Amino acid sequence: MTNVTVVDGFSHAKGKEFQYEIMSLPQMLDRTVERHRDKTAVTFYQMELSYEQLQGMTRLVAGALQRLNVGKGDRVGLMLPNCPQYVAAFYGILRRGAIVVQVNPMYTEREIEYVLQDSGADVLFVLADLYPRVKNVGHHLKKVIIVELTPGSSELTENTVSWDSFLDGASPVADEMVDPEQDVAVFQYTGGTTGRSKGAMLTHRNLVANVQQINEHASEDPFSEGDKILTVIPLFHVYGMTCAMNLGILIGINVILLPRFEPLEVLQAIQQHQPTYFPGVPTMYVALNSYPGAEQYGINAIRVCNSGSAPLPVELIQSFEKKTGATMIEGYGLSEASPTTHSTPRKGLRKPGSIGIPLPGTEARIVDLETGTRTLPIGEAGELVIRGPQVMKGYWNMPEETEQTIRDGWLFTGDIARMDEDGYFYIMDRKKDLIIASGYNVYPREIEEVLYTHPAVLEAAVVGVPDAYRGESVKAFVVLKPGASATVEEIEQFCRQNLAAFKIPRQIEFRASLPKTAVGKILRRVLVEEEKRQRSDT
Repeated sequence: MTNVTVVDGFSHAKGKEFQYEIMSLPQMLDRTVERHRDKTAVTFYQMELSYEQLQGMTRLVAGALQRLNVGKGDRVGLMLPNCPQYVAAFYGILRRGAIVVQVNPMYTEREIEYVLQDSGADVLFVLADLYPRVKNVGHHLKKVIIVELTPGSSELTENTVSWDSFLDGASPVADEMVDPEQDVAVFQYTGGTTGRSKGAMLTHRNLVANVQQINEHASEDPFSEGDKILTVIPLFHVYGMTCAMNLGILIGINVILLPRFEPLEVLQAIQQHQPTYFPGVPTMYVALNSYPGAEQYGINAIRVCNSGSAPLPVELIQSFEKKTGATMIEGYGLSEASPTTHSTPRKGLRKPGSIGIPLPGTEARIVDLETGTRTLPIGEAGELVIRGPQVMKGYWNMPEETEQTIRDGWLFTGDIARMDEDGYFYIMDRKKDLIIASGYNVYPREIEEVLYTHPAVLEAAVVGVPDAYRGESVKAFVVLKPGASATVEEIEQFCRQNLAAFKIPRQIEFRASLPKTAVGKILRRVLVEEEKRQRSDT
């Protein structure tokens, strides 16, 4: 039973009816504290915080921010890896009615400056190791709070203060009143994989509704009091923020934080803490799946793995489930939708390669690529559009882009997808990544799926490159598994056995690694840009 209604034989599906509670994120935390006051909320190496202690930290942060005159609608930057200070600062900022500006710790000085200036943030929480990058661009910041995860002595200047000094002498203050439906909680800047980074304005309602939708979707195999979430997916990314931190806080379970993805450290954390839920991205699962002796670390404690942020190769699903015994759930979302819109059902019909069905309270349909006004018949490929309570308010200071992306309440995702007769959706590719070779539509993901089934291939990415005869031709970038070998001819022959002639890569390049975002999403755009530069240099 999937609880999805397919509308009139067209590619329009509705998730089951769902009543969600409207509240602010701090209210959500406070409600959980009432039920689980003494339960462990956050684990970070040897440090543990109960829900009551976490609540106390968030209130101290709010009190300290009030001393800086941070109030409703102000923007405060958060540039931290996964750590307790991140969680405390996030909720403390929201208690002031202010807006969290997510700043990726991997950003360059140019990117940091853009986000700070675009958002208007004048207070920033930053990791001590990252402060030198901020120092060169943060001249307009009135205060920088420096967080040290290891003992040391950061060089403080006039507008900087350490985390401990920032909280010293602070007292809890009453939360600012917010309207969950209208007031923005987070500026989530799009990953920059396509064009200029935009600040998606996510309201309290968007974010709280989305975790309730995720929790309701899992009701056939619900989270229990003893569940633990292993959180190595970055909290500064919308996926980690919602599907790990906020989801854990809604339910009242233990969120185990790791600041970076190192396969051995992750396996050791699994061995020590026995987490039952692990949200990750395909590159993480590839690394864990190929790690020698991974089974010896008790990875069968994990009951559910959730994969998002990038397509999950079918071969990887089968291999990882066989090794761990876990159920691997594939989901889909985007920054503009808080982020989750679709997910594989926990129980019942599973279709490998599908992103599953719309979450409760979510509508999704497939429309024509040309106008976006015509809903296509079942099975036809077009643009995926979404409507639901998790859809953003709009882009910060970008009214034209907002109008293009949200039309009559529908969020146009830019992803090419199809829907089957059961209401399951399949992402075929990014609209902008579509390759048109000799007039044929070629979807990079389809070719990547084939490459991932080759026994020597660890990672693969496919892009279109200019071709004087075909318009575009297909180029594949391949990373081989450690110790494996393969030739261009072998890979090409393998593709010939599994793909139509017009889909076969005309060029194959072996690489030691592929460019990725902070959460491990392979960046086709960077590969395309490298190809353009090489061509212009020759």
